[in-house]
Amino acid sequence: MANIKSAKKRIKVIEVKTARNRIVKSAVKTAIKRFEESLATGNLEEATNKFRFAEKKIMQAAAKGTFHKNSASRKVAKLANKLNKAI
Repeated sequence: MANIKSAKKRIKVIEVKTARNRIVKSAVKTAIKRFEESLATGNLEEATNKFRFAEKKIMQAAAKGTFHKNSASRKVAKLANKLNKAI
């Protein structure tokens, strides 16, 4: 356990950031899963809408620093590739 006041504060700040990152990552994973499910059913119009939503969530996560921007771009490109193959 930390004894220095600033170290105690850092522990609290890290807990808050970790919780936020966990929530954001979960939202991204859910969006990706829903996109892949709609793609599997063959509904391309719904899949396109789910892709846009997943892309938005991934880029928001990158903007907040949860994902690195290159990692986010790679995730979006992977999903776009799946969508283009289905069309």
